[in-house]
Amino acid sequence: MPLPRRVPVRRVLCLVPLALVAVAAVRHRALLAEGFVQLRGASWPWLLAAAGATCLTWVAAAVTRQGAVVQPLPKGRLLATQFAAGAANHLLPAGLGAGAVNLRFMTVCGVPLARSSAALALYLLAESVGRLGLLAALLIAFPDALRFGALLPDDPGLPLPAAAGLLFLAGAGLALVRPLRARVRCFVREALGEARSVHARPARALALWGGSLAFPALQAAGLAAVGRALRLPVPCAHMALAYLAATVAVALVPTPGGLGSVEAALIVALVAVGGPAAVATAVVLAYRIITVWVPLLPGALTLGALVRLRVV
Repeated sequence: MPLPRRVPVRRVLCLVPLALVAVAAVRHRALLAEGFVQLRGASWPWLLAAAGATCLTWVAAAVTRQGAVVQPLPKGRLLATQFAAGAANHLLPAGLGAGAVNLRFMTVCGVPLARSSAALALYLLAESVGRLGLLAALLIAFPDALRFGALLPDDPGLPLPAAAGLLFLAGAGLALVRPLRARVRCFVREALGEARSVHARPARALALWGGSLAFPALQAAGLAAVGRALRLPVPCAHMALAYLAATVAVALVPTPGGLGSVEAALIVALVAVGGPAAVATAVVLAYRIITVWVPLLPGALTLGALVRLRVV
């Protein structure tokens, strides 16, 4: 009796990103159709500028990833991984896709798992600090540009007592469960050691913090370019402020790549800086087409190829 053939796991994994793209496209087909309609009457030079800024975000992400780890990473594969991680990030919730792809990539490159996890945490910290720093700088420069009342929800998704309860449970778990406390202590020690090693090398520190500032700046520049393409009557700096405020506001919303939540927050933010609601909606739909939906299929194909080639 012939033995059953082994299931080609890697071939199956190569098809998973494509299947997820198909599911996401079907679920958001109305948004896709409306977004492409809005692109018809746009100024193409500005749309090309937005596309260029989007491409540069992958370069900025690659620079920041390299800055977060001392060991040199192969540049070409690192850049391809960031392109693929962008697609994974829009298919899985709360940034899990990009984190998993980059963690796997670093371990394949020979970085120990503990150091890879520490580098991932350092990247997330630097990116958050960079985004909040740019937002603070724009708020100082343009204190009257944004009406915060429009951005605050009437019914917050996570009430303060619930958030406090979650923090209490997390603290109790660390205090009572000794193995968990030991693992957390070990991870913190490894993360601090990795951070010291990175900042002991000026080139790595420059890559980490320069890339973490460039990444959200390029994203905001892409939105401003789309706003110009669709003639949104708002200054570019105010559009950048609206983008940063909206993305900070939805950072804790656990939806795939912020699909749905980001669109709503961006529309509200653009209206809050003085944009007409109809034009702001058109700008956001066109922006998400350029930055999310157009790169999604090639990004998924790249991810499948990287899995097949054992890069991730």
